[in-house]
Amino acid sequence: MRKSHPLRRVVLATAATVSGIVLLLSLKPSSDPGAAQAAGAGAAAQEAAQGGSGAVVSGTMTGDAAQTQYGAVQVRITVVNNKITKAEAVQAPKGGTSDQKTALAVPKLNADVVAKQSPDIDTVSGATYTSDGYKKSLQSAIDKANASAGSGASQGSGSAQASGTFTGNAVQTQYGAVQVRITVAGGKITKAEAVQAPKGGTSDQKTALAVPKLNAAAVAAGSADIDTVSSATYTSDGYKKSLQSALDKAKATAGSSSGSGDAGASSGAAQAKTVTGSVAQTQYGAVQVRITVAGGKITKAEAVQAPKGGTSDQKTALAIPKLNAAAVAAGSADIDTVSSATFTSEGYKKSLQSALDQAGG
Repeated sequence: MRKSHPLRRVVLATAATVSGIVLLLSLKPSSDPGAAQAAGAGAAAQEAAQGGSGAVVSGTMTGDAAQTQYGAVQVRITVVNNKITKAEAVQAPKGGTSDQKTALAVPKLNADVVAKQSPDIDTVSGATYTSDGYKKSLQSAIDKANASAGSGASQGSGSAQASGTFTGNAVQTQYGAVQVRITVAGGKITKAEAVQAPKGGTSDQKTALAVPKLNAAAVAAGSADIDTVSSATYTSDGYKKSLQSALDKAKATAGSSSGSGDAGASSGAAQAKTVTGSVAQTQYGAVQVRITVAGGKITKAEAVQAPKGGTSDQKTALAIPKLNAAAVAAGSADIDTVSSATFTSEGYKKSLQSALDQAGG
């Protein structure tokens, strides 16, 4: 039977300080209450010794996916001023009896996290595997929040702010893949777009309806905490997962830049590098793009693979030079499709974006 620790109540009462948040977030579930209390006390003492009090954690953190016997569980938390204000499962077991167990367990687990402000939450009876996976992913999310507090990345003064284009992971849905790309300036989303979305049959209508709304919502919210579009639930869920992945990449870039934008620019200017994007398969053949980047800008773009044979030769000869020039001019994968070479253009842009991701832009 779980016992309430006086120390934890003290931590919750003083969550506005870094020593409080580190103590709160570093308490991993343990079968030994005494060991858990000692570990928490040690973390608090260490943070106090570092003189880190005063930092405030705010943001959205997505834990690592935890594999269970019935499927993956992945938890995302929203933290405002050192308090968990929202918890949700972005992945949970599906199919057969798992649907019922997930529907029963996840809302309880979400509520328990917000109520207890800790990973030390109760296992839901009848959903042991889901509960255990949930707690593991939750702990991972909390560890990320803890790291954010320790690095001071969430402090507004002097903190690094992400800028650039970031493409989220492709998320497979029941009707096809969804992949989101965002443009970030000064730490804010200025543009969001779906570079992949379900196609064919009724999916065309649903995608045309949902994606513009989701794009606008992402820019307005500045996060992946956006509403699901009615009648396009699968697309919306996939969009939000990929969007969160893109946001995570933006945060990682901001953290690694240590708040200095000039350092990256100067080092980039000093040394050009050539990056080859992933192969993009199209209806008429593979497309693969290689770019040269110097000073943070694309100085050269070329297709190392493109459709060949029959009419493809003419279309490739027409499209590729235009796409290469557009990539250099735009400095991004946000370029126009060449008329009569739609498939080649789409493949080119996907491979170009892959190269840009590798180059760090």
